[in-house]
Amino acid sequence: MEGRVSEHSHGGMEALMVSKEANAAKGGRVSEDFRRQLTGYGLTTAHILYHLPDYQDILQTYVWQDYDLCPHFPALNKFLNFWLETLEGPLHSVTVAHAKLIRPAEIRALDGEFRLH
Repeated sequence: MEGRVSEHSHGGMEALMVSKEANAAKGGRVSEDFRRQLTGYGLTTAHILYHLPDYQDILQTYVWQDYDLCPHFPALNKFLNFWLETLEGPLHSVTVAHAKLIRPAEIRALDGEFRLH
């Protein structure tokens, strides 16, 4: 059975999504990360500096990475709240980088048109 592909418009951006039936027929699955990216999630990386619990003058680094929604970052905020409530190392600073991995294709203006018969 051939897979069916349908176009869906999401906020002006067109994304191709493979139907569940076609995907199941091929024995594969669409990853949850890919589904999240289609709904607006982007890869978020947080560089966290924190004080060591026993040596407050020494900073340690931790890198956190997950798919999250910009600009509110609910997953990152959940992790940071867990950190504040559970871990002993006080936070010094958090630097955040975010990138949408699926985005509209770039469009270039053409100077001419060529037709093939």
